[in-house]
Amino acid sequence: MNDILPKIQLALSVALLLCLFPMLYGYYTLVRFAAMIIFAVMAYKFYKQNKEAMAVLFAALAILFQPFFKIALGRLMWNVVDVVVAILLFSLWYDSKRKFK
Repeated sequence: MNDILPKIQLALSVALLLCLFPMLYGYYTLVRFAAMIIFAVMAYKFYKQNKEAMAVLFAALAILFQPFFKIALGRLMWNVVDVVVAILLFSLWYDSKRKFK
């Protein structure tokens, strides 16, 4: 699981950046659902590693991105959130690549 999670993080960061472009509404819902699951898994992973701050961060992101009770932030704010989270995921991916070399 540890070797596939960085690849999933990278894929999610690309998917979040694609949200900056006009897409079908279903794409945004799919990304939100996938992000919720991935962030929940990451929160659990960091919790098991006793990294409470990261666990809380990703649990909060799972709640923010969940598609069931949508949090209306507006298009511009969601774009900012998508870019910031994509950068965070990319940096986690890059950090994991450095550790395995």
